[in-house]
Amino acid sequence: MQNIKIIILALLMLGSFRLFGQSTNIPLNRDYYHLIERYEIKSGAFSPYFHSTMRPYTREGVAKMTDELLDDSTAWLSDADKFNLQYLSNDNWEWSKYNFNESKKPIWRHFYKKKSDLFYVDEGGLDLHLSPVIHFSGGRERGAGLTNYVNTRGAELRGMINRKVGFYSFIGTTQATFPTYVRDYINERQVVPNEGFWKRFGDQGVDYFTPRGYISFDLVDDYVNFQFGYDKLFIGNGHRSVMLSDFTNNYTFAKINTKIWKLNYTNIFAQTYADVRGVATGLRFDKYPRKYFVAHHLSTNITKNFNIGLFEAVSIGDSLNQSLDFEYLNPIIFYRALEHQGGSPYSMKVGLDARWNIFNSLSLYGQFLLDEFYLKEIRARDGWWANKFAAQAGLKYIDVLGVDNLDIQLEFNTARPYTYTHVGVFTNYTHYRMPLAHPIGANFREFLSIIRYQPLPRLSFNGLFVWLNYGSDEANTNWGTDIMKPYTTREQNYGNKIGQGISTRQSYMDLTLSYHLKHNMFADLRLIMRNKEKENQSQPQETTFLSASLRWNIARIIHDF
Repeated sequence: MQNIKIIILALLMLGSFRLFGQSTNIPLNRDYYHLIERYEIKSGAFSPYFHSTMRPYTREGVAKMTDELLDDSTAWLSDADKFNLQYLSNDNWEWSKYNFNESKKPIWRHFYKKKSDLFYVDEGGLDLHLSPVIHFSGGRERGAGLTNYVNTRGAELRGMINRKVGFYSFIGTTQATFPTYVRDYINERQVVPNEGFWKRFGDQGVDYFTPRGYISFDLVDDYVNFQFGYDKLFIGNGHRSVMLSDFTNNYTFAKINTKIWKLNYTNIFAQTYADVRGVATGLRFDKYPRKYFVAHHLSTNITKNFNIGLFEAVSIGDSLNQSLDFEYLNPIIFYRALEHQGGSPYSMKVGLDARWNIFNSLSLYGQFLLDEFYLKEIRARDGWWANKFAAQAGLKYIDVLGVDNLDIQLEFNTARPYTYTHVGVFTNYTHYRMPLAHPIGANFREFLSIIRYQPLPRLSFNGLFVWLNYGSDEANTNWGTDIMKPYTTREQNYGNKIGQGISTRQSYMDLTLSYHLKHNMFADLRLIMRNKEKENQSQPQETTFLSASLRWNIARIIHDF
C-alpha cells in the first residue's frame, strides 16, 4: 500500500496548486439508480454528464441531466415522472437551478430548511449537508419461531470546500436478526453479506458497524477527477455485474476518472483482504492479510445511444509480500503486457461490455469477462478446466405496452466452473471472503426478472424474481463454485461443465410495496420467498419471510442469493 500512498500524496500536492470544482457521488442504491437509468432511456440519448456503466454517479451530473429534462416540455411526463424528477432535483439541490426543495416550516428555524437535509451550511466557501440515517424493520419467518429485525442508526455527511474539494462520510451501526438462509451464509462464510467486521448479538443476531467515506477533486476541470476513500464501486448496467459488483464489504481505493469527448476512462487501485477469519495470538487477532486489485475500464459512446466498454483487472498479492508492485500503478499500459514482461504469477481478467438504448423505451446490455483460456482447448470442446469465462445479457423495457411507469428488466448471467479462482486467497477475485462479482461465485446459470410499477407518485411496487442453477460441493471436493478454494484442488482437468457437482436449484422472490412518506423516507411492506433444492437432500430449504420497515436516507437491504 506504500506505493499507493506515494501516488496519492503526489496527486494531493499537484492538486494543491490548482483544484477545480467537484461534486460528491450518489450512494449506490438500486431503486434510486433505476430512476436515473429510466430517464436516460426515455430521453433517447446517453447523458453527456456521466457514463452510466461506471457507478456511482456524481450529484452534479445527475442534477444537470434532471435540469435539462425539466427544461423541456413536460407533456410526455406522467405525474409520477414529474414527482421523480423533482425528487432527484431536491436530492441534489446544490447543483440544480430549480428550487423545489425549500421547506415551508423549518424546525426551530435552523433544521430542515431544505427538505433533503437535517442541517446545511452554504456560506464562507463551505457547503455542508447533514442527514440522519435510520432503518427500523421487523418481520417474521414462517416456521422459524424467531422475530427478525433490523435496527440501523447513523448519519450521512457530505459537502465541498470552496467547491474545489468534495467530501463524503457515512457512519452507521446495525443490530439485526436475518432470515435463516442469510444466517446460514454468515455461519458458513463467517461474514455478513455486503458488510465488514461484525460480532454476535444475542443468540441469532449480528452487530456490525458500517463506515464509508472519501475525498474527491478535479485535477483538470471537468475532465480528470481523483477520488480516494473507503467505499464500493460497480461496473455495468445490470442488476448483477460479472466484472465488479457491490456485493462485498467496502474497500480502500484510489480512483482516477478521465472524461473527454465520447470517452470515459477509469483507473481503480484498491486494497482488499484475503481472509478475515483471523489467527488468534494471545489476547488479540493478527492483522488481516492484505491483497490488491487494480483495474482499467474504457467506455466510449459510439453513437448517442450505443456504448461499448473494455475492462481489465489484476488480482495481486502473496503471503510474504503484501505490497503492490509499483508497475501496476501505471494508469495507461495494458496489464497483460506487464504480466508478460515481469513473469507475474497474478490473476488477470479482461472483459467487454455494451449497451444500446433504442425507441426511447428499450435498453439492451451485456458483459463478457474472460478469466483464462487456451484457444486449442476451446476448439476441442472437451471441458478443459481453465477455459474460464462469465457472461451477462439483459434487457430493460420502460413504460411497458404504453403503461406509464411500468418497467421490466430481464437478465441472464452465467460463469464457468473455477472462474475468478486462482492458486490461493491472495490472487482470487474476492474481498473479505466474498466475491467481487456475482454473489454465487462461479459454476452457475441465472435468470432474473424485475418488475417496477409506480401507479401513484408516492407509491411504488418492486418485484424481483431469481432462478439459479449451480453445482454445490460435497465435503472436501471442489467443483468450481466456491471461488475461495484454489483451483489446484479441482476434481478433474477435462469434462467440466456449468452446474457440475451436486445439482442445486434455487428460486428467490422479493415483493416490496413502498410508500414515499417524505424526502428519502420510505415505509416498506415486503414478502420474501426462497426455495433451495439439492439433489442429495430429501427436503428443500424453504423460506417465507414477511416484514415491515421504515427507512430514512438508506437503501433497502437486498440478500438475493
